[in-house]
Amino acid sequence: MAVLSKEYGYVILTGAASFILVTHLAVKVARARKKYNVEYPTMYSTDPEHGRIFNCIQRAHQNTLEVYPAFLFFLATGGVYHPRIATGLGLTWILGRILYAHGYYTGDPKNRRRGAIGSVALIGLVGTGVCSACQHLGWICQD
Repeated sequence: MAVLSKEYGYVILTGAASFILVTHLAVKVARARKKYNVEYPTMYSTDPEHGRIFNCIQRAHQNTLEVYPAFLFFLATGGVYHPRIATGLGLTWILGRILYAHGYYTGDPKNRRRGAIGSVALIGLVGTGVCSACQHLGWICQD
């Protein structure tokens, strides 16, 4: 049976920080909706002048939401046995998503590649989650 270490608190704080990130991205979309006059429930703008920039702002948020459940799951499960590693990878994912969004905000989708470190961090979190499962099942020895 796994007992959560005191250090698991860092994992929890990382999850809370990720919520602040997602909220920040949502606010950016709300402001862009107002600025570029894109009414709800329209997801994407067809405006030839400003549509591309709005769509890039919206996609940065939407793409983050697409991977967010996996991020939270693997952060939480990987942190059970590896709280420091999971926290470091989680903070790296957050930084990567910030770089991703700011690259996308330029209006050139290629600039979102600046945040590729976030994808690497997510793959690391998958690894820590799988490793935690294997440790919990007794398939591999604990550290």
